[in-house]
Amino acid sequence: MSSPDTLTHSKTAQGPLVEARGLSHVRDGRTVMAIGDWQLKPGAHALLLGPSGSGKTTFINIVTGLLTPSHGTISVAGEVMSALPPAARDALRRCTIGLVFQTLRLIPALSVTDNLALAQQLALGHVDRAAIAGMIDRVGLSHRAAARPRQLSQGEGQRAAIARALITRPRLVVADEPTSALDDANAARMIDLMFDVADATGATLLVATHDGRIAHRFANRLNLMAPVAA
Repeated sequence: MSSPDTLTHSKTAQGPLVEARGLSHVRDGRTVMAIGDWQLKPGAHALLLGPSGSGKTTFINIVTGLLTPSHGTISVAGEVMSALPPAARDALRRCTIGLVFQTLRLIPALSVTDNLALAQQLALGHVDRAAIAGMIDRVGLSHRAAARPRQLSQGEGQRAAIARALITRPRLVVADEPTSALDDANAARMIDLMFDVADATGATLLVATHDGRIAHRFANRLNLMAPVAA
């Protein structure tokens, strides 16, 4: 088994960044997500599409190691995430994955700057204030750097959450429904921002959504279908 210090370097030079093999998940005797075999190569941004109930969030939780699949395996950066013990999963997630949740999950008591600093400290073991300031500027929030989450608009909060996900320079950025609550113009701006910042930092995007407005931006798509009722 790899140690936490080597997780980000293990087997990442070649091969897929994310690989599912025979992957499905069952809840209460019912299949709630079935993907089978699928790969995401480094730099090949992908869209995870499907209606509500098709298993998008389940798949996201499996990719990020928050859920163990019922069948099959999921590998991230060459490590079989689904086979790792909890501590190693946490290390792989911290070192390799940036998460943008449906709910922003910014820490209310901390400023935008301090939310990013905490994420950086947990993932990298140090804080780079210059990098944080640069990331905040890149997402257009320099004037809100000292603001706390409750003082931000919804769009500003989403940009702050994306900045937090990217500040550790993760190999994989996983976003769950990042545009579902946005109007057309802001949805387009959000995806532009994610592509621009991901490309600048070398990250790969995996975006789960049922929002058809952004589908055309992704050459790679994984379409999930809602399970058929028995």
